[in-house]
Amino acid sequence: MTRRQIRSGVGGSVLTFLAAFGTLAGVGLAGAAPAGAAQGAVGIAPGVSYRQFDLAAAKGPTHAHVLSLDLRDPRVSVDLLYPGTVAARATVSRLADARGAVAGVNGDFFNITETQHPGVEATGASVGPAIASGHVLKAAVPDGQRFGPELPPGTTTRNVIGVGTDRRARPDSLALVGSVTAAGERLPLGGLNQYALPVGSVGAFTSRWGTASRVRATCGTDTDRAAACSTDTYEVTVRGGRVVSAAGTPGRGPIASGTTVLVGREAGAQRLRKYFTGQAVKVRHRLVASASRKPYRFALGGYPVLRDGHPLPGLDGTTSAVRTAVGVADGGRRLLLFAVDGAPAHRSGLTIAEVADFMRTLGSTDAFSLDGGGSTTLVARAPGATTVSVRNHPSGGAERPVPNGIGVFSTP
Repeated sequence: MTRRQIRSGVGGSVLTFLAAFGTLAGVGLAGAAPAGAAQGAVGIAPGVSYRQFDLAAAKGPTHAHVLSLDLRDPRVSVDLLYPGTVAARATVSRLADARGAVAGVNGDFFNITETQHPGVEATGASVGPAIASGHVLKAAVPDGQRFGPELPPGTTTRNVIGVGTDRRARPDSLALVGSVTAAGERLPLGGLNQYALPVGSVGAFTSRWGTASRVRATCGTDTDRAAACSTDTYEVTVRGGRVVSAAGTPGRGPIASGTTVLVGREAGAQRLRKYFTGQAVKVRHRLVASASRKPYRFALGGYPVLRDGHPLPGLDGTTSAVRTAVGVADGGRRLLLFAVDGAPAHRSGLTIAEVADFMRTLGSTDAFSLDGGGSTTLVARAPGATTVSVRNHPSGGAERPVPNGIGVFSTP
């Protein structure tokens, strides 16, 4: 247990308001009090409350933590927590305190290791799209390049949970639409600040990427993350709308503001080799939503487990683990952030199917699974505190640095 943690063993408060719902699909509330009893929620800040409770799951008892956010309260907002660049990691508590968040949880799955590609460094970049404070940070890697459990049928790496400028939370899908134009020839853009590019494509890297090597972007294939790195690559640097340099292999290091590095693999590399120093190049990119015309202030990747009040078909009901999830309730006016405790006494965890059923029991109509295991972290301020404390016990014994998370903000 770290110094930031607040111990929350089996004797923690029980979520009592769910007692009337009974047990759903093997997930029950241990020691639930009669319906109508005190809920035991603790106010973290205006519009934000926290509670913890015991669960009787299929593989044994577990302990859960939930933050409830009232987005109808104008003092409450949600935004992406991240270290300032895509290819970087920090602990949730550090990210939250750096932004002045009152609470938060870890976010998307990410490029955590590269054992299949000796000599290639893991970038730490997340899998799915990301939007912070209304600014697009990155797009999604190909489905076959993601880290994390197998995606449920009908879902993709483009799936996100987001909050629009209308202050409503909703699930969506964000696809990259972009192009590279030079000498009258227009190329489709295959990636934006991604640790993996589609085979044969050209991807753009901006100052939001960070300093990590761009070699990983040319490794694996659209269906096989472990496939060998491409031997046919090329990189072109564009500054002020013109080519300023080129290289036969992707580089590393910071990318200056106003500069775009184009990385090509296979057919994409062959097209980039036609570019020359001084040539005018125009790069355009945006993320297009499939479900909403409202711009997103915040969006984060993960994968859906609950849609329109129904668990997705094909969810795993056998593998239990420590989990993080986010749920949308009350027509998008309430957001629920959920984390399973990783203490040894509770590490039996939940299956993905149990997560979906439990999030529905909490009142969610839509829910997303986020990165779990050693990444699962929920933080919140104690009354009167100016910094957050880790409320769950991370299963690795300490917080794991992660690329992003969901930050909760509340103004007086």
